[in-house]
This record gives sequence, structure tokens and C-alpha cells, in this order.
Amino acid sequence: MKTKAFIYVIIAGIAWGTSGIFVHLLAPYGVTSLQMTALRGTVCFLCLSLYLLIRDRKLFRATPRQMLLYFCIGASLFGTASCYFTAMQMTSIATAVVLMYTAPILVMIFSVAFLGEKLTKVKAVSVVCMLIGCCLVSGIVGGLQFHIGGILLGLLSGICYSAYNIFTKVAMQKGCHAMTTTVYNSMFMAIIALCVCNPVGIVTSAARKPLLIVPLMIALGLTTFVLPYFLYTLAMRDLPAGTASALSIVEPMAATVFSVVLFHEAMSVASVIGIVLILLAVFLLSRDEK
Repeated sequence: MKTKAFIYVIIAGIAWGTSGIFVHLLAPYGVTSLQMTALRGTVCFLCLSLYLLIRDRKLFRATPRQMLLYFCIGASLFGTASCYFTAMQMTSIATAVVLMYTAPILVMIFSVAFLGEKLTKVKAVSVVCMLIGCCLVSGIVGGLQFHIGGILLGLLSGICYSAYNIFTKVAMQKGCHAMTTTVYNSMFMAIIALCVCNPVGIVTSAARKPLLIVPLMIALGLTTFVLPYFLYTLAMRDLPAGTASALSIVEPMAATVFSVVLFHEAMSVASVIGIVLILLAVFLLSRDEK
């Protein structure tokens, strides 16, 4: 089962890595980051709801406590996606995705500072690698395009992503079904996003070139949400949250390759070193926790 779980996380990471492609294609038509978040959640909720109506309606059942947990997961996903997409447009695909993956390091720093967790040598090295890596990849030291707001949003997306991991692991430990979890967290994510994203703007943008934009909007939800989050949630049944998070670093690798090959984003030597240092920090931390 663990082998399948590893494969699920890797496929999910590659699918998440395509997010930059959709942002690059939809943003020129006026689709905002919040609207993309709303589209992801809405497409996922509608597709999975239809599937459950046909296959197993019992999976719609949930207790009030479970619904509260699903809301927390959905809110975490809303924060992750919105900050991530915005940071991507302010900086670059590679910068945004790598900053999001500082999440495990940020949580560790918080735990050491406020929760009394012991600071080991490996953790200290991880922090140093992350700090140097962030300076290089953010553009402060001869790297990519520098935008302070984009950098902060990229780090915030990492914090939200970490919260998503924690809440999802709790849901799996309490016996929540992966499909039920994905349906409801996508529903709450969509509701939150639709309340703040100007839904009419989605229709207006789609009307510009419906034959092109509508399929892209649907593909955004299916490729970057339905497939990866369902597989990732399924994998969490057999993998510790830290292991799953560490394995999914395939996402920044995939996103970086896509950004360079498809969109010819600049990748200086400094930015490449920064990406390697951040991924090394996440790897070292996951090994230390193990």
C-alpha cells in the first residue's frame, strides 16, 4: 500500500506543477487569482458530487464535527491557492512554487520558538539552507524578478499549505473517506472564493473566447484540483504528513521545468542554487523528523 501511496503523491505533485500553465494562459483574459481559486473548487465539487450521486450517495454523509474539519481544510486550500496564484503573477512560477514549499521549515521554526520543540543540528542547517535559498530564489541576490508583496504571499501560501496537511491528516486519522473529504473541502473552498472573487467577472472573461477559455477553466479544476488532491488525500491514509509533504516536492521541480521549457522564464545560476537549497532544506527536515 505504501508503494501506491508514494506513486499517488508523485502524480499529484506533477499535476499541481501544471498550475502555472493555467495561470499563464488565463490571466491575460482577466481571470484573477481569486477567480481561479473559485473555479478550481467549483469544478471539483460539481464533478465529484455527480460521481457520488451515481456511485455511492452514502459518502455525502458527514457529522457536524467532520463538517467543521472539512471547512478548515477548505479554508486552508483557499488561502494556499489564492496566495500561490497571486505570488505567481507578481514574481514567477518557479519563485512562487518554491516559496510555498518552505512550509515545513516555517512550521518547524514556529514549533521551536513557541512550542518548546528542540532545535537539532539538522533543523538548524535546514533553516540556514532555507534562508539562503529564499534570498537567492526571490531575486534579492541576483535571482529572479523581485517583488516584496509576491515574496510575502508566496511564504503565506506555504503556511496555508502546511495547515492543509495537518487538517487532512487529522481527517484521515478520524476515518473520514478520501472522496467525502475532497468533495466537502472543495465545496467550502469554492464558497469562500465565490464570496470574494466577483463571480460575474468569470462569466465576462469566459465570454471573450468561450471555445478556448471555458475548456481551460474546466481543465484547471480537473488537472490542478480533482486529480491531485484526491490522490494526495488517499495517500495520507498510509503516509505520515511529513513524508507526504516531502515527497510532493516533485511539484516545484515540475513547475520549474514547465516554466523554463514552455514560457522561457529566466533561471540564473543564483536562482537555481536557491531552489536546490530550499528543496534540500525540506528533505533534511523530513529525514530528521523520520
